[in-house]
This record gives sequence, C-alpha cells and structure tokens, in this order.
Amino acid sequence: MRRYSLAYLTAASLSVPQMLAAAAQLGYQTVGLRLHPNAPGAQHQPLLGDAAILREALAVQRDTGVGVFDLEIIRLAEGFDPEVYRPLLEAGAALGAKAVLVAGDDLVESRLTDSYARLCAFMQPFGMTADLEFMPWTAVPNAQAALRIVTAAGRPANAGILVDALHFARSSSTLDDLRAIPHQLLHYAQACDAADGTGFSTEQLIHTARCERLLPGEGVIDVAAIFAALPGDLPVSVEVPNHVRAPLVGDVAWSRLALVATREICG
Repeated sequence: MRRYSLAYLTAASLSVPQMLAAAAQLGYQTVGLRLHPNAPGAQHQPLLGDAAILREALAVQRDTGVGVFDLEIIRLAEGFDPEVYRPLLEAGAALGAKAVLVAGDDLVESRLTDSYARLCAFMQPFGMTADLEFMPWTAVPNAQAALRIVTAAGRPANAGILVDALHFARSSSTLDDLRAIPHQLLHYAQACDAADGTGFSTEQLIHTARCERLLPGEGVIDVAAIFAALPGDLPVSVEVPNHVRAPLVGDVAWSRLALVATREICG
C-alpha cells in the first residue's frame, strides 16, 4: 500500500506543527518540511534554532503518529560546505526524518559529484538519505545525469535519486530511464500534474514548479505511467503548489484535494 506525504509546497503557509496536525486530519502518513530556504531570504518554515517550535512539533508527532519523511533543501554549488547544513540535519534527526532533498547547482560535474559524495559521508551519522533531484534547469537536468553522478560518487549507502513527475515530464528523461534506476536508490517520488506546452524558458519552468502545478489527472503528464515505472510501494510526496487555486480554499482544503487526486492515480 502506498504511503503519502504532504509536501511543503502544497501547504507552504502552515507552520511545522500545523502541517503535522493537518496531515493527521487529512490522512497523510508523513510530511515534508522546508526548514532551510532554497535561496537566501526565501520562504521556509521556522524551526531551526527555535527549541519551542521543535518541542511543539515533537508533541504533535507523539499525539498523531504523523512522521517527517523529507527535509528541504541542500544545494550543491561551487564552494559547497556540508557543515552549513548541520543544524538542518540535527533537527531532522530529532524529528525522525528519512530523507533530505538535494539540488545540484555546480556546472562542473566532477566537482558536483565530489560534493555529493562528501555530503553522503557527512550525513551518515544522522540516518537520512541524500536524494538528488533532477530538474531541467539545474546542473542535474535529467534522470540520466542523476544516475551518472550518484554512480560516480560510488553509490554510498545513503545515496538516492528523487523523481518529480513535473521535472520528469519537462526533461529529456524517459520511462526506461526511470526503470534503469536501481530500486535501492529510490526512496520516494513527487506527484503532480501540469498544463501542456513545450519550449519553456528557465523562468517558466521554475514558475510552474513553485507556483502553478495541477492536481494529478488534470493536466497532460502521464502520472500513472511514471509511477508504474517506479517500485509499487514507493512513498509518494504530494507536491502540488498552486498560488491561484490554493488560496481560494485554504491550504488544508487544497491538501485534501491533492491527496484525493493523487490516490486516484497512484493507488
């Protein structure tokens, strides 16, 4: 049976304790949290360095049984220093997180590979996987590149590759590329849908990813085929940010709609 996780972007207005409580109310088993901004000054959920919020989050976890699946975000750029992310990993360990989303920004692939290997080694004591997400505007633009980098890094025991339905559909990746990813590297995948179109600029790709996704089944992405190419028990992160429709009903109601639609497609 699939396990479903409420992704940060689907309900970004909620605090960590609020997201855990909402997930329990709606039927999600876990949540994904963005505790580290994806860019300097960008929106994220306050918790790092705040003992009161951490205590409240742990109390909600105890009361509801909802876990934390993944954390965002670690970026591998030139000059990468894993020590910067120690507070994120310490908080993740306290919350029982399973995975950390990793983005590759360094255009020198050999250096990016080395940074990824160092990150995996650094993360070992914290008990989480380092899941490298391919995104068409980054230095890891497709599934082939992600597998190449993880393989060249030596496939550490906590290595992983994250498949996002949107990024898969708008990259050069194929279903055969997904089937070629060893199952031990797959820890979860992200579900959503999107409108038709080709020849997107980087700005358009990023805007859709962060602001304008559709519920699974509403767009042109063959979400069912993507998940059929992945392990049948792979946890699903429901990541459906929509900055027009979600505010009309509120993030909790939108998260309910997203879960219902995703279950219908993914089973």
